[in-house]
Amino acid sequence: MAAQGWWARLVNPLRSRKVRVALATVIAAYAAEWGLGVSEEVVLTILGVGVSLILGIAHEDNGVKQVVARSTVGALPPRQG
Repeated sequence: MAAQGWWARLVNPLRSRKVRVALATVIAAYAAEWGLGVSEEVVLTILGVGVSLILGIAHEDNGVKQVVARSTVGALPPRQG
């Protein structure tokens, strides 16, 4: 039972799109730096695209939260007094 809890804690963050993009970006940057022999511009491009994707996902998530908050505000009963 303890092994399942440990494995779940290790794998659970991978459900997040932001974590997956960050992991892929870091792996690609290290692979390009160590083994592929590419220029600094390519490494910076990989990092820039990864950061842009993460910020885009965060922006999208924020928009979803605002839509949910606005839809629940209209469902509240009117104030008395």
